[in-house]
Amino acid sequence: MKLISVVTGCFNEEDNVEELHSRIGAQFERLPAYDYEHIFIDNASTDATVARIKALAANDRRVKLIVNSRNFGHIRSPMHALLQARGDAVIAKASDLQEPPELIPEFVRRWEQGYRVVAGVRSGVQRTAAMSLVRRAFYTTIGRISETRLIPNFTGFGLYDRSVIEVVRQVDDPYPYFRGLIADIGFEHAEVPFVQPQRTRGISKNNFYTLYDLAILGITSHSKLPIRLATMAGFALSGLSLLVAIGYLAYKLLRWDQFSVGMAPVVIGFFFFASVQLFFIGILGEYIAAIHTQVLRRPLVVEKERVNFDAGSTES
Repeated sequence: MKLISVVTGCFNEEDNVEELHSRIGAQFERLPAYDYEHIFIDNASTDATVARIKALAANDRRVKLIVNSRNFGHIRSPMHALLQARGDAVIAKASDLQEPPELIPEFVRRWEQGYRVVAGVRSGVQRTAAMSLVRRAFYTTIGRISETRLIPNFTGFGLYDRSVIEVVRQVDDPYPYFRGLIADIGFEHAEVPFVQPQRTRGISKNNFYTLYDLAILGITSHSKLPIRLATMAGFALSGLSLLVAIGYLAYKLLRWDQFSVGMAPVVIGFFFFASVQLFFIGILGEYIAAIHTQVLRRPLVVEKERVNFDAGSTES
């Protein structure tokens, strides 16, 4: 009997984990040919999330729990859990119930058809128009500048064959942009559209910084265009400055007694070029920060505790 691993990252989701466990179990009742394990990885929750998962694990040996020693963020923690899964296929999903567990049978069906990656793709989102516009702009931008074709509106929710997980393990990226990494691997994938519902319990753990971090990670991981734009803009502005200087010199020579520059052009030009320089220094800094993260080679997470894992089952 094939084993499917369901991997769920959570942080302060005490109101959702029990319903999530129940709904996932109901889906596998429709898949009697498969066994499953449900791996929760908790990012040092401060509420009763860990206690409730432990209660589930006490009554269901298929429920497994990894508790991190601290909050390692929404990028490193889920990746670590994926690498601990031992199933023939691995399903990654969040714990906020905004990624419907009811898609699991369809994921498995497409996997049985031979697809190594089955991506859950948002065809619609029940959220504010402003946030939808920002997300759409981001996916459009990164899709155009990326050196590989990314899967539009894909957030990582999906099914991955064991062979895909082994390739991810070999990449050994300490701070991976997972959705881009899946596209970069290049296996043929199937897309399963869904409408993302609004969160009904708890609050989103994403904020401006986490979304900005994810966006910059995606850009620096999969495109050299921003840094090359900085180089090209530097050449273009240098040429423009030279032309303006020549023009001022010629005008001064021709109108020696009448020409007066004044302070306004000087001040405007100074602030313009200073802002351009700071902007592109910032872009350069983001790429250097990405390199710095790679060079440090820190572990994805440090575990505090494991529940229902067999002895010696730890994988890196």
